Amino acid sequence: MNRRTLIAIAIATALTAPTLAWAQAAWPDKPVRMVIPFPPGGTLDKVGRMLAQRLQEQFGQTFVVENKPGGNGVIGGDAVAKAQADGYTLLFNASTFVTAPMTMKSVPYKVQTDFVPISLVAQAPLSIAIGNKLGVSDLKGLVAAAKTQPGKLNFAVGSIGSAGHLCTVRLEQAAGISLSIVPYKGTAPAFQDLIGGQIEGFIDPVLGSVQFHRGNQLRVAAVTSNKRLPNLPDVATASETIDGFTCASWYGLWAPARTSADIVGKLNAAVNKALAADMADKLVADGLVPGGGSPADFAKFQADDMAASGKVIADKKISVE
Repeated sequence: MNRRTLIAIAIATALTAPTLAWAQAAWPDKPVRMVIPFPPGGTLDKVGRMLAQRLQEQFGQTFVVENKPGGNGVIGGDAVAKAQADGYTLLFNASTFVTAPMTMKSVPYKVQTDFVPISLVAQAPLSIAIGNKLGVSDLKGLVAAAKTQPGKLNFAVGSIGSAGHLCTVRLEQAAGISLSIVPYKGTAPAFQDLIGGQIEGFIDPVLGSVQFHRGNQLRVAAVTSNKRLPNLPDVATASETIDGFTCASWYGLWAPARTSADIVGKLNAAVNKALAADMADKLVADGLVPGGGSPADFAKFQADDMAASGKVIADKKISVE
């Protein structure tokens, strides 16, 4: 290769380098799709839409929320796993994402290898909600009623392997009671049946039950946080009746595996910025605990939760029929 050719290559490289840098920095230059793999109307959907709005404001691009329910969250998760790893398709999901596959015979993706964690967004203490027809107002009364009717009180679960489901199982173990677990396709129909008297109880994130509790359509017997919540100050914690009893769901943001570290970093920084601003106040007002931290922090949190939840699922042989 002669000197003239080398000079030409050097000039071409110098001219194209700014263009390449600009192309990498341009993300996002078109709308971003955020998949929520459950129906609209629940806590997951509300928090996801709140986050999408904050990301849209920061990046100046539309973040389109797409509800893609079905298969206990698997349909939406699979759509993201198979999407291009270019930062334009994201998954916003609850802790069910990492636990539900442990209960299913076949899932077309692996949580640990087909997705990259971006950020923990929030943790959600749960409410132990009971129907008015049951005639009790607190956890002590619920436990007493369950002991007189073993296996007779119907408790909904929004999805198999969800935090609410695992918390219901843990409540049975901690209180020495037996409940009849009734699977539902999402939280909205479960609350409808609880209010209508078709079932007796439902354990789910606090945000979903607050309005119904305040409207006297049902009673929150206890919350599963380690201290009373600002938005439900009249409701005792479960640990006030059952020593040490706490549970929580959580919500996070993922991208397909092989998404660049640059894009993951930008999204993580944007989530943390949103949580440092007004979004944190809104989450706290709804009884949630803001998340945040690095992608590595979220990866460790996810792994720890999978280990703890996996033990409960294995011990009770929880599975989707």
